[in-house]
Amino acid sequence: MRVKRRDFLGAGAGMALLFAGGARGGAGGYDVIVIGGGTSGIPTALFAAQRGARVLVLAKASALGGTLFWSSGQIAGAGTVFQQRLGIEDSPEAHFADCMRINRNSADPTLTRLTVNHAGETINWLARHGYEVLAGHPVTGIGHDHFKTRRYQQGVDNGLSILNAFLPSFQAQVDAGRIEVRLGTEVVDLIQDRQGAVRGVVSRDPNHVLRDIEGRSIVLATGGCAANPRLFEELHGVPLYAKTAYPTSMGAGLMLGLAAGGQIRGGNKYASLPGLIPADHQYPTSMHAFAPLHPEVRQPWEILVNARGERFVQEDHPSVDHIEHGIVAQPGQRHWAIYDAKMLAQSPPIIPKWDRERLATEYLRSPMFTRADNLTSLGLGAQLDPRVLSATVARYNKDLAEGYVDQFARVHRPLPIVEPPFYAIEMQGWTLVSFAGLTVDGQLRVLDRDQQPIPNLYALGEVIGAGATSGNAYTNGMLVTPAITFGRILGQSILPLGSRVV
Repeated sequence: MRVKRRDFLGAGAGMALLFAGGARGGAGGYDVIVIGGGTSGIPTALFAAQRGARVLVLAKASALGGTLFWSSGQIAGAGTVFQQRLGIEDSPEAHFADCMRINRNSADPTLTRLTVNHAGETINWLARHGYEVLAGHPVTGIGHDHFKTRRYQQGVDNGLSILNAFLPSFQAQVDAGRIEVRLGTEVVDLIQDRQGAVRGVVSRDPNHVLRDIEGRSIVLATGGCAANPRLFEELHGVPLYAKTAYPTSMGAGLMLGLAAGGQIRGGNKYASLPGLIPADHQYPTSMHAFAPLHPEVRQPWEILVNARGERFVQEDHPSVDHIEHGIVAQPGQRHWAIYDAKMLAQSPPIIPKWDRERLATEYLRSPMFTRADNLTSLGLGAQLDPRVLSATVARYNKDLAEGYVDQFARVHRPLPIVEPPFYAIEMQGWTLVSFAGLTVDGQLRVLDRDQQPIPNLYALGEVIGAGATSGNAYTNGMLVTPAITFGRILGQSILPLGSRVV
């Protein structure tokens, strides 16, 4: 997949700025064109401009910030001021070892080292610019497998804490005339010379006017494809089950990179989150509710069964990653929580902030909840094989009653499933990120199919794939942290000092 290479550059007139002030490319174009105004695009533009570069930011969205508006903004780094406050000793080497342990060495080691070696400096920069964390942070972990050391933190305003730390400095560069921002603007093509070097972009403004814009360095910071069901399935080999991603994550940067000669990797690293309760079966669907299924947060009382009505995983396994991978292997990544009246009365609610009355009566409102007076009827109502489900529950109860080791080595077995009414909650594996992305090297240069850098083309953030830095797991902080850290690194190094456009 390759676009027609262009030998010339149009003189396209600049449209009105959506920020006060801003750079003007002029006849010589821009030093840096950043495609995307989110988690990775903002720091890239900021730090490049602080070195004197003329920067143009082209963002399809109507506001800067991207997924920082949606994200919890959890980041991790060693040697931070937040660790120092609590007397925590840490190092990039320990951080690297923890990351690779959690993802079982499936992340790109070069990009992981680049992240951990500079993450502490990035977090300290945020702290100097007003970023503050929740009380008691950093911690070893929150929603995923934990680090051995407390280096994981969340801002008091989630992702907005990160955005708000960047924006004053960003606006200062806009006011100084070094950054121009064009919102609502889509990049539809990359301009390449006869040798394949990227020399600019073709943009389409909100009035659908096309313009050629020259740039010395082009940065793809567009996000992933987790809002594009067709492209997501093609790159990962599994359907996109839930509509949870940022709406502009349509894969535009992936297609631009492919058209320029790049390649995509990482779809095989797809990992699924557990416990999404879908609104319906028309996939991708929206989230009706969410059950974390995280033993560190809540020990399980119910059992989990698959679409055949069989148990398939140790529900209280200390690694939520283990549970996640067990779900990926099931038909359609579907899983049902099965429990009875006594479990409902005595256990902490499986869905946070739901009371027991709602859990008991939700079957009246949602087809994902089933209630019945016997297991046969429960299986029929939940569309599970009633004979298999009854046999599964019978074995679980017998092993518990007779003191046998659980067939999946489960330890936390507070009650048998014997007291009617019985309940089933249908859940779905899901993700809000794409694991596939453009292949880059340690300098964040986009590589072609021969593993050679495409001149002047860079990529960072989710467009290089969550699998690059998180691996085949949800590794603590290894999505937002590399996005902002790589933006800082690239912005500070993308042009040699003294080489800016004049």
